[in-house]
Amino acid sequence: MNDITDGQGGQHAELLGAMTLYPVPESVSRARRWFRKFIAPYNPACSLDDCVLMISELVTNAIVYGQADDEWLVRVEWFREGTALRVVVHNPGFPANVRMRRPGANDAHGRGLLLVDALAHSWHAGPSRLGGTVVSFVVADAWPS
Repeated sequence: MNDITDGQGGQHAELLGAMTLYPVPESVSRARRWFRKFIAPYNPACSLDDCVLMISELVTNAIVYGQADDEWLVRVEWFREGTALRVVVHNPGFPANVRMRRPGANDAHGRGLLLVDALAHSWHAGPSRLGGTVVSFVVADAWPS
């Protein structure tokens, strides 16, 4: 068991998987593929399509908005917390910059956190234990009790 201290942490959780990605566009599709591959043995009952969509949005945001003076990476981790699934995305950058936008009908960007807000049971943004920012989401009842 690991103790999560960010991403709305403090709860005991079982680390199911993690990946480290370069901050390049190709990493978004890699994150989708790896998550599907490595979560499959745990047989979650939740929609993997919804999880993959939310991971895509958070990894994209991490790549677009992450900032560091030196070379940096995006870290994605997923945990089982009782019957819930928590996915956590870490990137360098200032946590206060994470906010949900209200894009207009003609805006091409700005809907990522709106999707996460609509699909997840909850989501959280704040300082990462790795430095920078963490954004996480929870899918309740991902496994039967």
